[in-house]
Amino acid sequence: MWYLEWFHYGSKENAVLTLTLKNIPIHLHARLKESAEKNRRSLNSEILTRLERDVAVPKVDRGKLARELKAFTNQLPYVDHRIGDRYKRKGLK
Repeated sequence: MWYLEWFHYGSKENAVLTLTLKNIPIHLHARLKESAEKNRRSLNSEILTRLERDVAVPKVDRGKLARELKAFTNQLPYVDHRIGDRYKRKGLK
């Protein structure tokens, strides 16, 4: 990244990069444009806001989450659903 440091006089914090999007489907462009107008942003600002929001989302370890959920449900007391079904058949809720 030598050229960024040189171009921005040694400051990496001021480095602004350009990203060009190509072949955007018409319906996606229309939705982004509509959302930008609704949020009173430019199309560029809308796309940057969405990218920042989506990139900032923490990664979820699905395996760990599944294990934690299983451990939690194993601690719950046993429920005999037949008892509730009997009451439902009698019209009691």
